[in-house]
Amino acid sequence: MKTLHTDIAVIGAGTAGLAAYRAARAAGKRALLIEGGPYGTTCARVGCMPSKLLIAAAEAAHQAAHAEAFGVHVSGDIAVDGAEVMARVKRERDRFVGFVLEGVENIPAQDKLRGYARFVSDTVLRVDDHTEVHASRVVIATGSRPSVPPPLRDLGDRLVLNDDVFEWNDLPARVAVFGPGVIGLELGQALARLGVDVRVFGVSGSLGGISDPAVRQSARRIFQREFYLDPDARVLDTRRVGDEVEVRYVALDNSERTERFDYALVATGRRPNVDGLGLEHTTLALNAQGVPAFDRDTLQAGDSPIFIAGDANADAPLLHEAADEGRIAGENAARFPDVRKGLRRAPLAVVFSDPQIAVAGAAHARLAPGTFVTGEVDFGDQGRSRVMLKNRGLLHVYADIATGRFLGAEMIGPSAEHIGHLLAWAVQQELTVARMLEMPFYHPVVEEGLRTALRDAAGKLAQARAALREEEETPA
Repeated sequence: MKTLHTDIAVIGAGTAGLAAYRAARAAGKRALLIEGGPYGTTCARVGCMPSKLLIAAAEAAHQAAHAEAFGVHVSGDIAVDGAEVMARVKRERDRFVGFVLEGVENIPAQDKLRGYARFVSDTVLRVDDHTEVHASRVVIATGSRPSVPPPLRDLGDRLVLNDDVFEWNDLPARVAVFGPGVIGLELGQALARLGVDVRVFGVSGSLGGISDPAVRQSARRIFQREFYLDPDARVLDTRRVGDEVEVRYVALDNSERTERFDYALVATGRRPNVDGLGLEHTTLALNAQGVPAFDRDTLQAGDSPIFIAGDANADAPLLHEAADEGRIAGENAARFPDVRKGLRRAPLAVVFSDPQIAVAGAAHARLAPGTFVTGEVDFGDQGRSRVMLKNRGLLHVYADIATGRFLGAEMIGPSAEHIGHLLAWAVQQELTVARMLEMPFYHPVVEEGLRTALRDAAGKLAQARAALREEEETPA
């Protein structure tokens, strides 16, 4: 067996792993990038980019089919060629993957090692059966994989994951989607708009990562007008019948139904790729999911020379977070034991549905009741939104009663990807609602709806503070 020595071993060459490797090399350390699977990030291969390509095709079909409301009439039926749609998705997906591969190819050959790594100790790794790596520090950046509930595992090749969708050569006729989270909601709506007969089933009422009950209910009503969606479904049975999936479920009208589909698309979450790393041979403390306990500001696992970044730590499975975490982990691995807190940006999550969903800053579920007020705008009558016939959705902004500081927001509505960025920036800058209202708002833009919500929050802050003063001044 070959033996290699390095300052830092990085396990995984995805977004977080590449960022960690580059940070370590920039700090002047020797770094070895270990990868057992194909090069190319989850985002480029099976995540962000191919899904947006499918969504773009779906939006084109939807806009063409609904142009009459503007007085624009498209002669003849709108025809979706599934083979052409998927050909473009794969062609452009491969182009994005190619950019990532070019970056990997530019990494010196002596800094790359092919194979799957397992820990022998905190600083010794065995890569397959060919190499033992002795590193002063290790960065775990092994990413995640889809999680499939046991009742669905017997569906064979009729069960598809989001990874599989982008290998289709054509669009199927009927698809059952399990899981209306970010992936399931995006893909489910896109397929429906491309002419696929879709049913989307969820559990516990969760929808698109929304925790605010009012915003979630608004989203539910909006999507249910377009395609079948039951976020709190009662699925009685799933089984494979020939080349189809049979689903028996209780419908929204409480009737029992049995339907067959070409595929069951399972989007019920992802699990970190840590179970094959031999972590039992390290000194690390593991949680119930087998993930090492770590400091999210330094990415260090306990007091060890091991750091964990990206989807592997199951903290914030988003590309921009993975890139930040990889950089922080790489920098701290390089300077270990002088570990320092890195910059963690304000939380921001976007769902590219239509309307879009955004959560910026503190989500509703993370706020302590009685400590904040909620400002609201319904986009139903918002000027620019109505002009574009995008006047659907609800925005809630949250402000701290004691300080007036803007805490976060949840929304479904037009331009949520852009408004979400503005709100995340405001959180990171620790702006108050009053300071935000001093900022310019052009006319007519969708952001005027944000101003409405902020004005509502400002009014409620004044009322809450007045009530507190009155309570303090009232004799006991």
